[in-house]
Amino acid sequence: MYIYSTGFYMIGNQITDFLHYIKFEKRYSQHTQISYSKDLSQFFSYISEQFGIDDISTVSHFHVRSWLAAVKDDGATATTVNHKLSSLKSFFKYLMKHGFVSKNPVKQLHSLKQPERLPSYLKETETETLQEEVHFEEGFKGFTDKLLCDLLYQTGMRRSEVINLGEKNIEWRLGQLRVLGKGNKERLVPISPALSDTLKLYIEEKKSLGIDDGNHLLCLENGQPLYGGYVYRVVNKYLNETKQGGHPITTISKKSPHTMRHTFATHLLNNGANIQAIKDLLGHSSLAATQVYTHNNIDKLKEIHKTNHPRG
Repeated sequence: MYIYSTGFYMIGNQITDFLHYIKFEKRYSQHTQISYSKDLSQFFSYISEQFGIDDISTVSHFHVRSWLAAVKDDGATATTVNHKLSSLKSFFKYLMKHGFVSKNPVKQLHSLKQPERLPSYLKETETETLQEEVHFEEGFKGFTDKLLCDLLYQTGMRRSEVINLGEKNIEWRLGQLRVLGKGNKERLVPISPALSDTLKLYIEEKKSLGIDDGNHLLCLENGQPLYGGYVYRVVNKYLNETKQGGHPITTISKKSPHTMRHTFATHLLNNGANIQAIKDLLGHSSLAATQVYTHNNIDKLKEIHKTNHPRG
């Protein structure tokens, strides 16, 4: 955090309090905390340099708009600009709630329109190949990597959620997982008997190796929990290595843990699942976030119509 004057020490304290709030009360991810901290630091540095402002109560929508315009002029995408606007909205909402400011200078500003991007996902035949034909390494590491891919595809969990999943979150009798998602919201996700059996074998393997970390289901060979970069590399590696007839199984450009989440949702929808149920399984706060998958479903219906209707 950049400090330019006595007034900015107070702003610095308020930012510190806010970051503690989103960490311990809102339970936001470390990535989100770092992003918010960076955005707020950039904003207050900008208005200090450009307008000489060191009193948070004098910040207006003009100053916010000026900063966002400068960010955009530097080549930032609409997505980046909107993320920064969201950071300021959350911060000033916090300040309003705690009586630090009497007005919210961000309230009347709106997000930039973004081009619609449909989520990338694997076809069902592609996931069958991933699940059944890809050869993982021998030993505990290979067991971990395969189980990681299985969990991502069969439950639709986010990367951070699968990392933080603990043995205590498995409800064996009911065949479900208690997943702690964004905003510290818990949801229940069912698992198949086959996956449940695999989880039991994995936990037994951990114990046989002297790994006794019940707080994290999936662990590295040294007993430490998985981390974001590791999860990304595992999924990206196996999606890239997956072959069918000597050719890459998929031509999608994005091969990440979130691709597995998109695949989970799309396959459910294509096989008749209710979109409200998919929303609950994904842990979305609103149905709007889930409805993006209906676009993929419409494409599938068009293909079925064209193939099967006499006048398709």
